[in-house]
Amino acid sequence: MRWLMLYARSRQVPTTLAVVLTGTMAVWSLARDGGTGSGDPRLPVLVLATGVMAASTGLGGQDLALDRTAAIRWIPRRAAHVLLGGAVIGSVLLAVQTTGEPMATTAFVVRDSAGLTGLAALGAAFWGGRYAWSLPFAALSLSFVAPPPTSTPMRVAGWLLTPPGTAAGTWTAVVLAVTGTAAYAVAGPRR
Repeated sequence: MRWLMLYARSRQVPTTLAVVLTGTMAVWSLARDGGTGSGDPRLPVLVLATGVMAASTGLGGQDLALDRTAAIRWIPRRAAHVLLGGAVIGSVLLAVQTTGEPMATTAFVVRDSAGLTGLAALGAAFWGGRYAWSLPFAALSLSFVAPPPTSTPMRVAGWLLTPPGTAAGTWTAVVLAVTGTAAYAVAGPRR
């Protein structure tokens, strides 16, 4: 149990949880005060992206050389870290939604949380934990400024805001989640 607490502290889990809860509550209060309403997917996507970007800072340890030479198997731990992070971020949004008008469906939250977490894991594998936030931020920015998707390539590019039943959005999120988790689990964060 002690190693779990040390691992959580070294990966900044308490700070990440505080940011996720604060961001979720702030956006939820904006939505309740006459925001854009439950039909607009931008608010839940903003909550999820903020949470994933906060969690991405924990994808790199304090000392990468120590992580690489440790006598424990890192592949399952890294994969569990990514999957658990995405699950917690999505769960916080779903839990907050139970107290008022829902901002998004469960399928939408699960899909976007998984895809954004996969993007953060890819960012950690390519650029390290310090810059892992950049890919989820780029996806969020692109989805907010892109025109409404009318073709399959545009639906793939704007997967974050597509309705939950859209095949292009779902498959994009699945590919990002699987690829990102696998790349981070096998390679770890870049130095």
